[in-house]
Amino acid sequence: MQLNYKKFGEGFPLVILHGLLGSLDNWQTIAKHLSAFEPAPAETGGMKQTRNPQLVTYILDQRNHGRSPHMDEFSYDLLSNDLLEFLEQQQIEKAHVIGHSMGGKAAMKFALEHADKVSKLVVVDVAPVQYEDRHSDVFNALFAADVSHTNSREEVEKLLRDKLSNDETTVQFLLKSLTRAEVGQTGFQWRFNLDSLSKNYSEISAAITSSKQFAGETLFIKGEKSSYINAENFDSIEKLFPKNKLVEIKGAGHWVHAEKPQEFLKEVISFLES
Repeated sequence: MQLNYKKFGEGFPLVILHGLLGSLDNWQTIAKHLSAFEPAPAETGGMKQTRNPQLVTYILDQRNHGRSPHMDEFSYDLLSNDLLEFLEQQQIEKAHVIGHSMGGKAAMKFALEHADKVSKLVVVDVAPVQYEDRHSDVFNALFAADVSHTNSREEVEKLLRDKLSNDETTVQFLLKSLTRAEVGQTGFQWRFNLDSLSKNYSEISAAITSSKQFAGETLFIKGEKSSYINAENFDSIEKLFPKNKLVEIKGAGHWVHAEKPQEFLKEVISFLES
């Protein structure tokens, strides 16, 4: 499979995987920033920006998202295999991997099955457990929007606000994936495969399982206002990722990197430099 991607900088590879209904565009600002840093001298106690970056950062559209192929099949085994194929295509032997939410689960699966390919792992606001349905309202709103018969973005925006109780964060996040229909078609279209993702939602919410552990260094970043990582499911992290570190970003919800980008970058850069 040929995944759509963007690449920034030069140096050691870093791959970033977005979450459900997202795209690589959600991570472009973070990726550009990460690719522009090199390790700071120990005596400075900080970080410095440089014109000679030490990271080459790749942001990917995962299958059924963005401009990557849209297919009926969807599972974390497939997402892991897609990432392995991408690394082989780019001739990358080993990389740091960051994943958020669904992308975090894909990153965890990949690290467990291909530990030799992962240097350091960063998992953003998700645990390797099965979650109860958290997206039925979102999917219902997306189907109700019927964007192929819609005349304007404003019409879609209004409907999403009505269906999602004016949840402005979610509405604006979804609208980033709304685009004009292709030539010869009417209305708009989503850049994600709504039918497949809805049909395969049980796979998306499923636990990450493996007979192996990932013995490499792993950073889990939790949003203070989010319940995706909690006291009840932290033992699942300990079992599969024994060399873990957990940090909480104050004031952040599930979209930690978007809500608190500076705090997020500080933690990630510190971890990768250590």
